[in-house]
Amino acid sequence: MRTPLKVGFSFGLTSGVITTLGLMVGLHAGTHSMPAVLGGILTIAVADAMSDALGIHVAEESKNHGNTHEIWESTLATFAAKFVIAGTFAIPVLFLPLDLAVVASLIWGLMLLAVLSYSLARAQRVPPWKVIGEHVVIGIAVVAMTHYLGQWVRMTFG
Repeated sequence: MRTPLKVGFSFGLTSGVITTLGLMVGLHAGTHSMPAVLGGILTIAVADAMSDALGIHVAEESKNHGNTHEIWESTLATFAAKFVIAGTFAIPVLFLPLDLAVVASLIWGLMLLAVLSYSLARAQRVPPWKVIGEHVVIGIAVVAMTHYLGQWVRMTFG
C-alpha cells in the first residue's frame, strides 16, 4: 500500500474506533438513549471524518513536500476510513438492545485496533504484543474515562 494511503487509513481507522467508542460509551452512560447514541455515531461518521481529513490535509501541506496528489490521497483515505469505520458502529445499535450494542461495539472496536496494531508491528518488525497492548490500553482508557464522564453528566445535570 502506498504511504499516503497507509497514513490516511491508519489514522482514520484509529480515530474512527477511539472517537466513536468514546462518544458511544459517554452518551450511553449519560443518556441510555438509543437515538442519542445513534445520532452521535452518525455525527462522528460525517463531521469528525471531515475534520480529521482536513487535519491530515493541513498537516501534510505543512511538511512543504509539495506533492499535491499524495496529500489528497491521504486526505481522502482518512475521510473514507473514518467514515466507514465509524459507520460500522451504527449496525449493532440498530439491531441489538443498546446495552448489548455497546458491548458488541467495544469488542468490535478493540478487535479492529488489535488487528491494525498487529499489522503495524509486523511491518516494523517489533513484537506485536507490545504494540497491540499499547493501543488497546489507550482505547480502554478512553472508554473508561468517557463512561465516568457520561455518568457524571447524568448525575450532575440529569
